[in-house]
Amino acid sequence: MMADTNIARNSSAQSKGTNKMKKSKRQTILETRRRQQRVRSAAFIVIVIGVVGLAGYLLVSAFSRPKVEPMAGNVIDVEASMSGFDKKEIRVKVGEPVTIRLTSLDNSHHTDGGGKHQWAVDELGVDVIAQPESSNYVTFTPDKAGTYTFYCDTCCGGKANPTMNGQIIVEG
Repeated sequence: MMADTNIARNSSAQSKGTNKMKKSKRQTILETRRRQQRVRSAAFIVIVIGVVGLAGYLLVSAFSRPKVEPMAGNVIDVEASMSGFDKKEIRVKVGEPVTIRLTSLDNSHHTDGGGKHQWAVDELGVDVIAQPESSNYVTFTPDKAGTYTFYCDTCCGGKANPTMNGQIIVEG
C-alpha cells in the first residue's frame, strides 16, 4: 500500500508540475498575443497620424494663396484658378507699357494642366505662363486700338472654356 501511496503522490506532483508548465505556456502565449496587439495598435495610430497629417498639409496648401510682391508701373494683377480668371475685362491705352502679372492659385496636384495657367493674346503677341502657386509677368506696349481676347490654353478645356478667357480693350 505504501507503494500505491508513493505512486499517487508522485503522479500528483507530476500533474502539478505539468499544470505549471501548461500555465506557463498559456501565459507566454497570452503575453505574446497582448504584445502583438499593442504593436498593431501602435502601428495603426502611426498610420492614422500620418494620413491625417498629409491630408492637413494638402488642404492648407490647396487653400493658401501665393504671396504677390508689389511692382512699379502699370501692373495689372490677374489671378487664375480652375474656376477661371478673376478679371474678365482689362482696359489699357495704346502706346503705354503695361505689365500683366499672372498668378496661378492652383497647386501642382491638379491633373488637368498640373496647376499651370497661361495668359495669352495672339493678336498682341503676348503669352505668359505661371507655374503652380506662383506668379509670372510679361510687359508689352499695345500699338493699335481694339478689343482682343485673352485666354488660357494649358488646362481647363482651353480656349473653349468660357471661364478661361476674357477681353483686353486697348483704347486710342
